[in-house]
Formats: sequence, C-alpha cells, structure tokens
Amino acid sequence: MTTAVDGAARAKLDAVRAKYRAEREKRLRPDGVGQYRALSGTFEDFDRDPYADPAFTRAPVTEDVEVAIIGAGIGGLMAAAKLVQQGVTDLRIIDKAGDFGGTWYWNRYPGAACDIESYVYMPMLDETGYVPTEKYAKAPEIFAHCQRIGTQFGLYDKALFQTLVQDVRWSDDDGRWTISTSRGDTLRARFLIVAGGILHKAKLPGIPGVETFRGKSFHTSRWDYGYTGGSPTERMDRLVDKRVALIGTGATSIQVVPRLAETAQHLYVVQRTPSTVGVRANRPTDPEWAGTLQPGWQKARMENFTQTVSGRQPEVDMVDDGFTAIFGRNPNALGISTEAEELSDLEAMEAVRARVDTIITDPETAEALKPWYNQMCKRPCFHDDYLPAFNRPNVTLVDTGGKGVERITEDAVVVDGVSYPVDCIVYGSGFEVGSGYKSRLGFEIHGRDGIALTDAWADGPATLHGMLARGFPNLMIFDQLQGGIAINFAHLMTELADHASWLIAHCVKEGIGTIEPTAEAQEAWFQTLLSKLGAQAMFFAQCTPGYFNAEGSTAMSPAAMRSVPYFGPLPDFLGVLHDWRNAPALEGVELHPITRKGE
Repeated sequence: MTTAVDGAARAKLDAVRAKYRAEREKRLRPDGVGQYRALSGTFEDFDRDPYADPAFTRAPVTEDVEVAIIGAGIGGLMAAAKLVQQGVTDLRIIDKAGDFGGTWYWNRYPGAACDIESYVYMPMLDETGYVPTEKYAKAPEIFAHCQRIGTQFGLYDKALFQTLVQDVRWSDDDGRWTISTSRGDTLRARFLIVAGGILHKAKLPGIPGVETFRGKSFHTSRWDYGYTGGSPTERMDRLVDKRVALIGTGATSIQVVPRLAETAQHLYVVQRTPSTVGVRANRPTDPEWAGTLQPGWQKARMENFTQTVSGRQPEVDMVDDGFTAIFGRNPNALGISTEAEELSDLEAMEAVRARVDTIITDPETAEALKPWYNQMCKRPCFHDDYLPAFNRPNVTLVDTGGKGVERITEDAVVVDGVSYPVDCIVYGSGFEVGSGYKSRLGFEIHGRDGIALTDAWADGPATLHGMLARGFPNLMIFDQLQGGIAINFAHLMTELADHASWLIAHCVKEGIGTIEPTAEAQEAWFQTLLSKLGAQAMFFAQCTPGYFNAEGSTAMSPAAMRSVPYFGPLPDFLGVLHDWRNAPALEGVELHPITRKGE
C-alpha cells in the first residue's frame, strides 16, 4: 500500500497518533505483567475445578510408554490423534482437567463461543466427518467435538485425567523421561510432548483487597453455576436479586456481558481498556453447502484463512468475516509502517467507533466504549449483543480511565473513589502469557545432568523452531516461545502436532533413540528470529498495553529478547517446518541410535 497521503489526511493522522499515545500512557504501569496474581496460595480456590468429580480416585500407574503427552487441550489432543494416525499408539496423556478439551473444558462461561470461524477452528472435521452447526460454534459443541476426537482415536483409555504433573526428569542411562504425578504415577517415556496450553493458566489482577471480599467471586474460566444458576445455554436465574461486577472487557467479557445482563439485578462492567467490537453475524450452517464438501475441504479452508490474515491475498476469501475483512482492507494490519497503512487502519477504527454511536443511547457511555488504538493492538472482537446490553437500565459501565480498579473492600468495588456495592465479582482477567515457562506449566523439567529448564533458559530460551531444546533430548514443546504466532491457534496446534508426530514416527521407524538440536542450530534459529522482528515488533511495542506486548513494556532484557516468536507470516513459519522435515537430512540435530544401558 503506497498511496500518497495528502496534507489534510496527515494532519488527521497526527491528531489520532497523539490521542493513541495519550490513551496508551494512561494505561502504562511500572509493574507490567507483575500486576497480576497467580491462582495459588491465598487464591488457590479460584483455580478449583468446578466440573470434575471431587471424589475421583484411582490406583497409581507405573509403566513404560513410547510417548507421554502433557496436556489434553487441542495441542495435546491433536498430537495424540496424529501419532495414532502415524501408527504410534503406545502413549499416555496427562491433564489436570477431567476430560479432553483444554480451553473448551475450562471455558464454560455463559455465551462462550469460538471467535474464529468454526469450520477452520474446530480440528479434524474431515477426519471425524463432522460439520459444525453454525459459523461460530458455541462452547458445548466444541467441547463435545474434542470428546469426539478422543473417542474416535481411542484416546480415553490412554488418558490420565484429574492428574497434576509434579516432576519431569531425563535419564541418559536408559534414554527415558520419568514423569511423576500427584496421583502417585511413575511414567517412563522415550519421547515427551509438552502441550501445556498457550493461554491456559488463569490470572487475577493485582487489586488491593481482592482477598478481603466476602461475597462470591470467581474467574470466568471456573464459572460457578451453583451460584449463578443456569448453564452455558440457560438463563442464570439465581442472579435476579444479585448485584454483579464483571472486571475486564476483553474477548471473554464481550461474550459474558449480554448473558449476565439478562438476569442480574444490576451488572457493573468494569473497564480499563475498551475492545473493538464489530458485527458478528453468526448463522446456522447451510446443509446444502455442507453437502458439497469434498475430502480435504477443511485443510484448504484453514490454509486460506491463515493466508488472508497473514497479509496474503488469496484469489478467493473462503471465510469472508470480520477477521479477513481487516486484512482485506490493510494486508499489513499487523505491522503498520507507512502513512497510507495508518490511514487505512484509522478509517477502519473510525467505523468501529461510529458503530458505538449508532447503538449506545447514552453519549457518555458511548464515548467510554470507543477504543483508541490501532485495530490489531488487541485481539478484535465481534458480537451483536454486547453493545446493546449497555442500553439496559440494569447495566452500568464503570470506566476506570485506563487506571483499573482502585481497590476491593468486603462488599464493594472501588473506582476513582466511588464505591459500587456488589454481591458477586466475576474476573474476566485472562491468562498468563508473559510469565516464565515453569510458572505457566506448574512443574519443572529436568534435562541432561539434572539441569532444570528454568536454569538452562536463565538467559532466555534456546530452541530449534521453538520445539526442540539442547540438553533436553526427545522433548517437544508446543508454545509461542521462539515459535510461530497465529490468529487461529487451532491451525498452529494442528501443524505443530503434524511436525512432532512425524518426528517421533520417523525416529521409531529408523531406530533413533534420541533427537536433540545442536547449539549452532539453536543460535542460527535465534538469528532467524531476530531477522523477522522488523515492523511487526515495532508495531506491538507502540500499542496500548496488553498481553501482545507484555502490558506495554518497552524495556526488553536480553533474556526477554530471546523469547521473541517468529514474527514473519505464519505460512512462512509453517513452510520452514515443512521444508526442514522433507529435506534429505534433518539438519541441525544430533541423532543417536537406540542403545541399552552399558552399551
């Protein structure tokens, strides 16, 4: 996009830049990601599983397997299914949840649905012969589909649910990982896949007084229907006499607000930064269209979506929704660097802000709901009932002016000196992203010579492709650290599962005992990551604070620098993986044959 910008447009851009900077500065905090509290210690009750059987018991398992997979969300589920397809069936899956699903096991809050089109988000539709019932499927349908995959690939007999991993250790003596769990299990595995979830560990905002509140409080990922009544699809009838505060206005809260507004006596929506909210236009799946689908349809559609939102322009936009429209208008929406691109983004955001005015009847509320930042600085939201909810007499927007909640008392939320008495606080405060790897996993991984991954990565991660790590043979990590980033996480997880399952099957077939990257290959990969920083990294650095930019932190330590993902387009990253495994030799890794102790 090289169209020249005239003087009037430039003056408009200057004014908006100043507004964006001012709004960003309101939200900057010296503690950055440290402003959030982990769900442990005083707050461990927030992490309790409300869906699992508390009386569940089983005998400890002691066994040797070819592959152990930690995590039963989409990443771990896909890895297991892909391994079965590759003929590797000697595996175990471990997860603290009570079933498959990951995000879709935990996120059963009212109104939960995928924000990516379900035909490209829900994995293995082709393989299972399933077609979602609507363009943006609701959470119960997605959860049920995860269970369908588990059943079809015979994974339930291989799963250890309601089980916490406590320790992971490698032994060179027998070329095995030993995994110890909270259930007394001892699993020994030749290969270990850690698919612990990119967004899975809930967090609380560090608001003074959180622990003093005497009413009911919970995180959206641990919804308490025993208190609210109802279900993900039914009215929450026990809230009719309750005053509820929802803290947070990100992607989750956008879906929760309309449902809470239906029944709460009064709902206070506490906002630090407004989200962009575009038209959702969900609709049932056309049975005639579904009947035309041919084998391979989902892969083609998934790749088409990823190409479009990576700034590529395929001949046909198969998905044709709010996400693809953003990149159709501005292919470089994730790396704006020219005035013409800025102007295109400004025009898109003006449309978002204008939509607020057409829906919200109160001018003051309308102004507070308008987002002032570039469109991709925060994950765009789409919903047709969120904004109208603020026209209800029982809904109040509590805008904090970018500062957040001042404090919480025994019976109220306090913002800018004003106390809002409530019976219940719901935290829609998201998940850990910028925290350390051990913090998110909840356990340590000890590699060769007993060295902990935390210590090995004290100066920052060192990997090949974000998956393999020297000193940790046969370990395969699914994460964004030094790996790809995606708008459609399910596509990325599918590709990582393809990559890991191929590698393991290759090692099994060729009699390879261990696979481990060389130090030189890891450093070369890091140099590749640095070469991809460019405009996209600069774009996020200037964005309003959020999980995309470590809450607005501009000071990046050498260790943090080594954590950068592959900032190039996702299709390019996936091409790197594809070309690497299809080359005549696996470059940059040490391969050792299977040996027995003493050989």
